[in-house]
Amino acid sequence: MASLDMADGGWLEAARPRIGEALDAEGVPGLVVAAARAGDAPAHLVLGADAAGAPLAADSLFPVASLTKLATALAALRLVAVGAIELDAPLARYLPDAAAARPGVTPRRLLSHTAGLPLDLAPGAAPYEHGLTWAALARACLATPLAAAPGERVCYSNVGYGLLAIAVERLTGRPFPAALRELVLGPLGVEGFLGEAPPRPAAHLGGRLGEHAGSDREPFNSAFWRGLALPWAGLVTTASGALALVRAFGGAPAGFLPQALLAEATADQTGGAPGGTPGFLQWPRCPWGLGPELRGAKRPFYLPAAASPAAYGHAGGSGCLAFADPDAGVAWAMLAARTLPGWWIRWPAIGGAILAAARD
Repeated sequence: MASLDMADGGWLEAARPRIGEALDAEGVPGLVVAAARAGDAPAHLVLGADAAGAPLAADSLFPVASLTKLATALAALRLVAVGAIELDAPLARYLPDAAAARPGVTPRRLLSHTAGLPLDLAPGAAPYEHGLTWAALARACLATPLAAAPGERVCYSNVGYGLLAIAVERLTGRPFPAALRELVLGPLGVEGFLGEAPPRPAAHLGGRLGEHAGSDREPFNSAFWRGLALPWAGLVTTASGALALVRAFGGAPAGFLPQALLAEATADQTGGAPGGTPGFLQWPRCPWGLGPELRGAKRPFYLPAAASPAAYGHAGGSGCLAFADPDAGVAWAMLAARTLPGWWIRWPAIGGAILAAARD
């Protein structure tokens, strides 16, 4: 059994054995869970160590990969709430110089991954080398054309969230990391860092780290990666921070976003379109909201069978997840010391243990 420590665990303590079994089954060195029942403060479980053997704590910082998209979506929605962005306006209104600013491409479709954009930038558009900056990546996003007609499929796209970040920059007159702090991280009380060195070392991740593993450009673990300020993947935060992002879509704290907009954000915006992440998970119906992914009837999926079809949230390739189940009145975030490939199949067991503990 993995070494497990508890911090403010409370009701989460009951989930500890099953979570430990899931980690042991895949050789994951450690994980931090933050979970909350509706209206309650978060409870935490701290399990094991990071991939370098450093003990984890409830306030350990992690690179949260695509959970960053929840924060970027919230920034855009804050501008929707004040009328600076219209969800169904042409993208050309905000980014007339974007190659993707074609008929049918709107902020709604960027948020729900139905704009027809590719997953990533084309090879060579912004080489992953020293000297790369967010400004260069933004130029590459603006130059990326559509890969498919808008509205036909869900094609998970980092480029789309890059374009949303550029729109936020132009509308606020602020670099995106600063705008994110002012619109989202500060108001939510999230300890989060985008494009800057965090005040203490982030958890070191193991697992599949690609061709740059072991180099000074290693994804997630390197200062180079964190310095890119990727609005689709670069946020460093705590389990409580990740939990706050997903809880914001459920109306916590009150007044952060209008209730009508939150209802829209957590409802399917795809019209029943098929799709998913190219080369990974694809479904005949792929419901997605204005930022959060929706569970729907997806199989296989990151959540347990006991979770509601209305559950919403996001997964991240660094090995993390943040979801809320509105029917059960529970939200949870888990940040792991191992990247997603290979062990995400254990995530439903972890979610099931959390939901069961919350019901007791």
